Amino acid sequence: QVQLAESGGGLVQTGGSLRLSCVLSGGTHQRYGMGWFRQAPGKDREFVAAFRLRGGTASYSEAVKGRFTASGDNDKNAGYLQMDSLKPEDTAVYYCASTLRTSDYLTGFRSPRTYDYWGQGTQVTVSS
Repeated sequence: QVQLAESGGGLVQTGGSLRLSCVLSGGTHQRYGMGWFRQAPGKDREFVAAFRLRGGTASYSEAVKGRFTASGDNDKNAGYLQMDSLKPEDTAVYYCASTLRTSDYLTGFRSPRTYDYWGQGTQVTVSS
């Protein structure tokens, strides 16, 4: 049974930084496609970034490109989201997610429906 656990959220001022972590347990994680999503109150879950635990090029939404960096550490079964230059509109619950459906992931990594496993989420609040 694959489980994901996020941590690292909190309250930060505009322009500040936070680093989220996502630790995976169960399964053979180096094969997993990974993603970060966020959901603000009253809004749909939104794609933030896609990455692999084993490294390589990450993909980002236009809203966070140039400010956020997603990465993975295969040895630690962990993924990270470094968030810099935070804005109030970044306020949301952030989730990490994973999937073994490689072909779906290659074309559909921006869609929450592609992912089979989700963490419980961590709250990020950016004050103005």
